[in-house]
Order: sequence, then structure tokens, then C-alpha cells
Amino acid sequence: MNTVVLITNKEDIKETLGSNLVLLRESDEILCSSYDDAPDLVHNKRPDIVIIHENEDRSKTINLVKYFKEKKVFDNTNIILLVDKYDRDFILNAYDEGIDDYFSMGADPSEMLIRTINVIKKSEKNKELKRLKYYLSTYGILSDKSGFISAKFSKEIFELELINNDFADGSFMIIAPDDEGKKVFSDSKMNLAIRNSIRIGDLVSEFSGSKYYLLLDSGISGAVAVLNKIKAQLPEELTVKAGLVNVSSKKFEEIEKKATCALNEALMDDKDYVVYSEKLPTSDDWLVEDEDNAKSYKFFRGVYCKKLEKVIAPVFYRLQSTYEEKLINTKIEQYTDEKQSVFCLINSRCESRLKIVYPGFSKVIVYIVHSGLDSPENREISLPINKITYKEISDIVEDFINEFIEYINKETF
Repeated sequence: MNTVVLITNKEDIKETLGSNLVLLRESDEILCSSYDDAPDLVHNKRPDIVIIHENEDRSKTINLVKYFKEKKVFDNTNIILLVDKYDRDFILNAYDEGIDDYFSMGADPSEMLIRTINVIKKSEKNKELKRLKYYLSTYGILSDKSGFISAKFSKEIFELELINNDFADGSFMIIAPDDEGKKVFSDSKMNLAIRNSIRIGDLVSEFSGSKYYLLLDSGISGAVAVLNKIKAQLPEELTVKAGLVNVSSKKFEEIEKKATCALNEALMDDKDYVVYSEKLPTSDDWLVEDEDNAKSYKFFRGVYCKKLEKVIAPVFYRLQSTYEEKLINTKIEQYTDEKQSVFCLINSRCESRLKIVYPGFSKVIVYIVHSGLDSPENREISLPINKITYKEISDIVEDFINEFIEYINKETF
């Protein structure tokens, strides 16, 4: 049975409306209330639909809509506005405050019936959705606190969505507070801002406390629009950055890695957001071996320092941020200076060190040492300066990390 409450201060409206809705199911109930008695009646009956007839003082109508929408006890209540005559601005204002539909007293009875039935269907769907959300929260798939996908299940759920191709033309975004934003971070304000900015089909995971993953059913421009909406609803001092990437793969780890790379770049360069793009090593073709003697040591050192700042340090920072959440019981240390760059993984089972040393002129030497292991894991790599690209350094360091992971996961040593 569905319960419909009509709120009006005019006695003749109930009879007129009731005759127009006579084709509702016999078990459905239509109750009538004045504006003054409406809050108590709606609270007690918990109706599926509230039909609010416009008051002579329209501000009272708008305030009543706002009251019902702000009260959590009315979460499953859908509101239809009944107007004496069409007024565009008034109806749009009512939509802004939360009505689900409207019709006028002069509408054909079939139109009134169809709109009411559609809203009843919506109410039933909302009940089902609320029940499913309860089950998902009970089993930890949804976070009780935020209502978003929990970090524990985000990878599996995102991967399923990517495999189903539902987000083939979409985008993926990671949002996190910057250093200033962390000082005043509020998860409740962040959760609310995100909920108010996304579409119902978008997926959100509250990942690792203050970091949020968003899989959006829109391209990069749509993702930027969502980010701007989120920022507009946050306090001015709660500043955030974002890394964005197009959904071009069905492998979540690949998309996550690219978005993390873009986010780290945004944090380091103090940009609102960065869109990931492949960086190809085409800008340093002039650094060739046979010109070594013609180049001064000072010149090559300047080139190396730029590579250190623009490539090596960002890669080390990104990979530390990515893997310190994934490598349990492992300490990650990394630093860079003008003489060497060190990336170290320390675990009770193994200590592994990757060191990039600049001996001068046009090459660097990469030393990889895993304690307790023999070659080929322990090795040296000679790398020309013009080969120091974001992709090349990322590949070398990630290979090093994977060797460490493989070693510590062995059952025997």
C-alpha cells in the first residue's frame, strides 16, 4: 500500500484531486492535511508521496518543502508540487529545494495519474536502494562514515566496472588535501562536498583517510567540472589537489598509477590539478656520446641537476607515496642531492637499496643491491643523461621494488 498526503488549506482541493487520482490502487490511501498539521501527520504516517498545494503565501510552500527535505525521517518521502497555474520561476525554485515533480490543477487527470505513479515507482526504488546500502554497509563494502566504497573493496569494484566497460569514455581522479589543507582537513565536509558534486552513476572510494578515488562517467572536462564544484563547497582554507587520467585501460592498477603520478605532480608544483600524459624522451636528442669532449663538465652537471629536479626526485616521491600504503611492515626512505639519489626499502627480511650516482659528464650509474641476494638481482646500470626520462626511471625503480616484493614473499630464504 502507498500512502499519499495532500497538504492544502483549501477544502475543495481534496475532493477535486481525489477524483483525478481514482485510478490508483484500491489499497492506496490519500490523506489530507492543513499546512499547520502537516509536519505531525507526515511524521506519524511516513507517506510515500506528499502533494503540496501552493499556499497564497508561496514562501510558506517553499519553506515546507525545505523542512521535509532537511528532516532525515522523511528520506523516503517524495514531493509533488500542486500549483493553481504555471509559474516558471516558482516551480524552478521548488525544484531547487527538492520537489520530485509538479502538476497544475488544470492538468488532465491522466497526466496527474501518470506523474503520481512515476513518483511512487521512484519511491519504491529508493526503498530498495536504501535496503541494499544497508546490506553493503553491514558487510563493509560501503563505509558507514562516508557512504562511499570502502578502501578494502575499491580495487575489486573499480576493476569490475572497468571490465564491464561502463566507464569506457570516462575518467579517473584522485583528490587529496595539500600541506595546508591537511591542517584543517574535515572528512565530513569533504564527504558532503563530493556527494553534492557527483552524479548518481559515479563511483567514489574514501581511500586511505584523506585521499579519495573517483571513477566518473564523463571525460576530463567533466572531471574538472566536478573538481571545481567540490572546491566551491569546501572551506577556503581546506585546499585540495587532484590527479586526473582518461580511462584508457581496463586495468585499475595502471589507471591508479597514472592518476597518482599526476596528483604528486600537482602537489609538488602547487597546481589545482594535473592531467596525466605520457612523457616521451624527445627533448634531449642533442645529448649524444660523441660530443662529450666538446661539452664542459659544468654544462653536463647543469643538465644533470635539471634531470634530478624534473625527473628523478618526482619519480622517487611518487613511488614512495604509492608503495608505502601497499608494502606492509616495510619502511621506505628516499632522498636526492647533487651527488646521489637513494631509494631504500627496509624490512625485517631484507634491506634493498637503489642508488643513482653522477660521476660527471654525460652518464649516471644506477647501483641496485638487495641484502642477501646474488646477481643478477644485484647489478649496475649505466644510463646516459639523455635517457633519464620519467618512464625510464619509473621502470627501473619499479623493477627494483618488484624484486624486493618477490624476495620477501618467498617462504624460504
